Amino acid sequence: MINDAIAKFLEDKHLAINSVKIDFKKRNALVGMFLKSNDYEDLKSKNYWRVVVEPNVDQWKKTKDNNLAKIFHGTDFTKLSELKEPKS
Repeated sequence: MINDAIAKFLEDKHLAINSVKIDFKKRNALVGMFLKSNDYEDLKSKNYWRVVVEPNVDQWKKTKDNNLAKIFHGTDFTKLSELKEPKS
C-alpha cells in the first residue's frame, strides 16, 4: 500500500487509538496499533510504520514505551481493516 492511503485510513480514527488488522503479502495477518511517535512524519514519508502488535498493546498503553513496537514497510501491507469492538 502507498503511504498516503495508509495515512488516510489511520489519521481518521485509528492512529494510537484503535487496533487494526494488518494483512500482508508474504506473512500472516496481525493485529496491532499504529503509533504516532516523534519520528512519525519522517517514517511516514518513507512508508514505514511503527506498530505495537496485539500481545504488547496493554503494556504499551501503560508505559508508552516505543521499544515494544516494530517497524513495518507499507508496501508489504495488502489491506488494513477496522476491528469490530466486542459487544458487552
